[in-house]
Amino acid sequence: MLLLAMFFPDYLKGKRLAAVSTLMLSEVERREPALEGDELPVKTPWGAPLVWGDSESSAWRRDEFTHHDVRIGLAILAVGNYNHFLHHLISSAELHFLLNLYVTYYVLTDRPRELDPPPKLGPNRQLKVIPVAEMPGWDRLGLRRMALLASIIGERIHLEVDFVYSIDADQEFTNTVGSEILGKLTATLHPEFYGKPQHYYPYEKDPDSMAYVAEGEGDYYYTSEFYGGLCSEVLAMTRACSLLILQDQERDIKAQELEESYLNRYLVNRRPTCVLSPEYSWWESPQVPEVPTKRIHSINRKQK
Repeated sequence: MLLLAMFFPDYLKGKRLAAVSTLMLSEVERREPALEGDELPVKTPWGAPLVWGDSESSAWRRDEFTHHDVRIGLAILAVGNYNHFLHHLISSAELHFLLNLYVTYYVLTDRPRELDPPPKLGPNRQLKVIPVAEMPGWDRLGLRRMALLASIIGERIHLEVDFVYSIDADQEFTNTVGSEILGKLTATLHPEFYGKPQHYYPYEKDPDSMAYVAEGEGDYYYTSEFYGGLCSEVLAMTRACSLLILQDQERDIKAQELEESYLNRYLVNRRPTCVLSPEYSWWESPQVPEVPTKRIHSINRKQK
């Protein structure tokens, strides 16, 4: 009986992963038409879903996932002044983020007491606070997050959940974000460059940088404010990006858009299997187009 008790959690996780793998290998990510109605593209050129939350294809994807027992982690890195966004972000997630699924909030913070008392959570939701060292300056934070995520996913998160998503601390959920976002590797379109010609994309232009994207490469420009997928896929991506960042740092090279440059370099080579529309990363700006429903807002950008 003791031996069974020791291995039963791993057995259950194995069953969940088998079910998730079957779902991911099914046609959930490939059966949508290229266009829905006469306006919104719902498929990328390589056949991945381009997600708008109220589309028929998103409703179908949500229905598919309701039949599977999946667990999701939401990883949030908050250091310095970004800690004061935590309560609002988590409270908004409790209203709108994957309400029908098991969710664990992983908060990496240099001020654990900011979450004392913790936000009120609903059933099947939990909060895990992971202390990290202080990282003064946005540049330093922007180049360390990939390595921190790779470390905590590899050591802990992949043992506890099936999918993991990373979100900036200064975001808020303002409308439903459901299981339509789930995919092997999910990336979100940067709202300021959605619908613009490729030459506007701020890909890294320094050919000496490991983040360099040559002319003619790439499909979209993605934001680093919200991305995720299966733990194995996000672990591979964060490890690869952190290695590219380290190689540039050793040669005193800093990519123009920090971690976002390396994220986009990686996604040129390994296209995401699920692409989220700007509904999932939006802020008020003349450069940002209107969207049918604003689901995730950037608070910091709104306040500027």
